[in-house]
Amino acid sequence: MLGYVTIGANDLDRALAFFDAVFAPLGGKRLMTMDRGVIFGSDRPGVMVCKPYDGQPATAGNGVMVALAAGSRAVVDAVHAKALELGGADEGAPGVRGDNPNGFYGAYFRDLDGNKFCAFRMGPPDAA
Repeated sequence: MLGYVTIGANDLDRALAFFDAVFAPLGGKRLMTMDRGVIFGSDRPGVMVCKPYDGQPATAGNGVMVALAAGSRAVVDAVHAKALELGGADEGAPGVRGDNPNGFYGAYFRDLDGNKFCAFRMGPPDAA
């Protein structure tokens, strides 16, 4: 049911460079470019990164988070590491959440404008 989510950015060029690198392990790429921003996507719902339409500064919403589905726990780790390497803030290291070791595996970070993200994988650890 989800089509896409929108993330505000104050420095669009900086944000797009960040997301080009962070979304790559997830298969995300630029799908549509408009004057105010870009929609990234793959075979899942997309993420639009743009300057706010009202012209006011972009701010991160308290309690708002975008969850990015990953194909493996290794991809979760890679996305989190790339976000931190590019200046994102750690909001929770990769690991199992909850009491089922074969359930939810996630990592949390904030982008350069303070928006919160979770890269996650549902299911058992990746096959070796």
